[in-house]
Amino acid sequence: MPNSDSLSRRKWLGLTPTIAAASFGSSLLASRAAAQDATSPDADAMLGAKVYNIRDFGAKGDSRTLDTPALQAAINACHRNKGGTVLVPAGVFVIGTTELKSNVTLHIAAQGTLLGSTDKKQYFAADKIPLEGDSTLEDGNVGLLFAVGAENIIVEGPGTIDGQGAQFHSPQRGKPSPAGLSSHQRPYHLLLYQCKNLRVRDIFLKDCAYHSIRVIQSSYAWFTGIHIHSRVNSNNDGFHFINATHVHMSNCSVESQDDACALFGSCQNITITNCEFSTRWSVFRFGGGHAKDIVISNCLMYEVFGCPIKMRCGPRSRFERISFSNLVMRNVTGPISIGNGPGGRRQFGPTGTSGTNSVSNAISPMAANTNAFPGTATDLHGSAPRESETNTNEPPPFVPAPDAEDLAAKPGICRNISFNGIYAIVSKPYQIPDAVVMSAYNPAEVFSCISLNGVAPASLQDIRFNDVHVIFPGGGTLEQGANRNVPQIADEYFRNGILPAYALFARGVHGLILNNVRFEMDTPDLRPAVIFDHVIDAAVTGLNVQGQPKAESVLRFIESQDVLMTATRLLTPANVFLQVEGKNGNITIDGGDLTKAATPVAHKYGAGRKDVKVRD
Repeated sequence: MPNSDSLSRRKWLGLTPTIAAASFGSSLLASRAAAQDATSPDADAMLGAKVYNIRDFGAKGDSRTLDTPALQAAINACHRNKGGTVLVPAGVFVIGTTELKSNVTLHIAAQGTLLGSTDKKQYFAADKIPLEGDSTLEDGNVGLLFAVGAENIIVEGPGTIDGQGAQFHSPQRGKPSPAGLSSHQRPYHLLLYQCKNLRVRDIFLKDCAYHSIRVIQSSYAWFTGIHIHSRVNSNNDGFHFINATHVHMSNCSVESQDDACALFGSCQNITITNCEFSTRWSVFRFGGGHAKDIVISNCLMYEVFGCPIKMRCGPRSRFERISFSNLVMRNVTGPISIGNGPGGRRQFGPTGTSGTNSVSNAISPMAANTNAFPGTATDLHGSAPRESETNTNEPPPFVPAPDAEDLAAKPGICRNISFNGIYAIVSKPYQIPDAVVMSAYNPAEVFSCISLNGVAPASLQDIRFNDVHVIFPGGGTLEQGANRNVPQIADEYFRNGILPAYALFARGVHGLILNNVRFEMDTPDLRPAVIFDHVIDAAVTGLNVQGQPKAESVLRFIESQDVLMTATRLLTPANVFLQVEGKNGNITIDGGDLTKAATPVAHKYGAGRKDVKVRD
C-alpha cells in the first residue's frame, strides 16, 4: 500500500510553481542580503553579479523625497563588491548629482524614473573635469549622473531619466531660472569623462537642462535604442562628443533643441547608423581637432532648421575620411555646409564672451528677405529675442571679415568627404510644434543651400556627391543672385549672408565630383543653381538641374579650372545655362541636353571665349 505521506505526481506538479516562486524569492532576498553584507559566507558566490535595489538602501520613489543618498549608496556598494546591477524599480526617484562608478550597471525598470531635482543645492561640479584645454569644455562640468575615469559602465532602461529642464530655463534674459541654475551651471543627463567601455541603451532621456549625453575623451562606447526628447531649453544637445574614439551609435531617436549629435575635437573611429533626428539646430556638427574615419549611414532627419550636416574646419584642424550615405531629409535648411578657413572677427567689450553656444538677437522670418551681412541684430542660435543687451552672456559683435589670429595660424585640412544616396526636401524654417523654446531665424537660414566654402589660404579637397536629389523651396531674388562679394570667412553657415546660389555654392574646392545629382526648386528662384568660385579639378556627370528664364544663368563659374561636365540636362527653360566670369581654363561641356537654354554659354568680366569647350 502506498505511503500516505508521499505526494501523488499530480499534486507534486500542482505545487511546482509555488515552490519555484518561493525558491526565486528566497534567492533574490538572499542576494540582496548578501549585497548589504559582503562579509557573509555566501558573498563570493555572486560577487560582481548581485542586484542592489535602491529601495533597500532607503529610496522612497514617491516623487518628493530626495533619493540621491540611497542611489549613491547602492552604486558605492555595487562598485565596492566588484560590480553588479543597481536596480531602480517602479517609482519616481528625485535625485541630484550622482557619481557612476566602474563595473556598475544602472538598470531603470519600465515604470521607474530618475527625476532631476529642481533644487540647485542638489547639484555640484565634477572638479576633475577641466573647463579648458579642449573643444567646448567651457560649457560646464555638472551632471545629473557623471563618471570620471571609470570603465565598464552600463546605463539601461526601459525606464526614464527626466531632467526637468524647463525649470532651468530663464523666463527672461538676465533673470535666474526657477531652479536657480542657468548657463554652464546646468546639469547634463549623463556626463562621462575619460571613461572606457561604456554602454547606454534602451532608455528614455527626457527634458534635459543642458546636453543630454556628453562624452569627453572617452573610448569604446556603444549607444543604442535611446530616445532623447529635449526641447525645453537653449543648448539642448542630444549627443555631444569631445575627442571621443571608437564610438558606435545605432537605432536612436533624438528630438533636441540644439545639436542632435555634435562631434567636437578629435573624434575618430565613429559609426552612426539607423537613427532619426530632429532639431532647431544641426544634426551632425563638427568643429576643431582631428576628426577622421567616421561613417554615418541609414538615417532620417526631419524638421532640422540649423543645417543637418555642418562641418567647421578651422585653422590647425584636420577633417578626413568621413562618409555620409543613405540619408533622407525632410523639411530641413541647408542641408550641407562645409567650411575651412578663418572665422569672422569678434569685437570684445567689457562684458563680451565667446561662448561656443552663444545666442544673439533674432529676426522674424518674414523680414528675412535682405542680403545684409549678419551681425548682432540678426544672429540666432535657437532662442527667442533678447530682453536685454547687458546680459553678461552676450556674444561679442560679429564682423564679416577674417579673424587675424586665424589668418596667421596654420590652415586646416579638410578632405575626402563623401555623400552617397542623399534625398532632401529643403524648406523655409518654422517653429517646431513641440518645442518650448521659441525660435526665429537668420536670413541665410531662410534662403539656404549646400555650401562648400574653402577660404584661402585653406581649401576643401576631394569632396564627392553621388546619387543626390535635393528639392529647394525657392523664392530667391535677382539681387541675391547678383552678389559676388561673399565674405572671405568660414564661420557659421549663415554668417556669410544669403548665398548667391539656390542649390550649391562651391568656393575654394580642389577636387570636386558630382555624379547623378539632381537639383529642383519648389517655387521660382532667380539665383543660379550652381556656383563654382575658384574651383579646380571638378568632374560633373549626370547633373539634372532646373533654371529660370529671368535668372542671370543656371550655372556660374568664377575663375575655375579643369572642369569636365558630361551628360548634363537642363530641366526647365533658362536664359543662359553657363556663365563664366574672370580667368577660367579648360572647362568642357561634353554632351547632354541644353536645348532649353536660349544661350548655352555666356562670358562676362574678362572671361575668354576659349575658356569653355562645348562638344555635342
